[in-house]
Amino acid sequence: MDEKLAETCFRIIAEVGLARSNFIDAIEAVKHGDETEAQRLTKEGEEHFHTGHRMHSELIQKEANGEGVAMNLFLVHAEDILMSAEAFKIISQQFMDLYKEIRQ
Repeated sequence: MDEKLAETCFRIIAEVGLARSNFIDAIEAVKHGDETEAQRLTKEGEEHFHTGHRMHSELIQKEANGEGVAMNLFLVHAEDILMSAEAFKIISQQFMDLYKEIRQ
């Protein structure tokens, strides 16, 4: 396996894994009434998510340019965590909106 690809995959996994954790923690914060912390965690999560997404986009660009990217379990896992983080981002926003509405 290409070392550079492996490193990129691990970096994607780390960044979007942090993002997913931030989004889950944001749900917990808003559940306990701490909207400020929930917003902070969401913002931090979005920064990690965008970093990981940018790295993934660079791999897609390489593929589109004909350079080819070897499909392997690390890349599949990185993409899985990326999609999971994106889903939690959407869900966390829905929870924050819902808790805000309930409290009003």
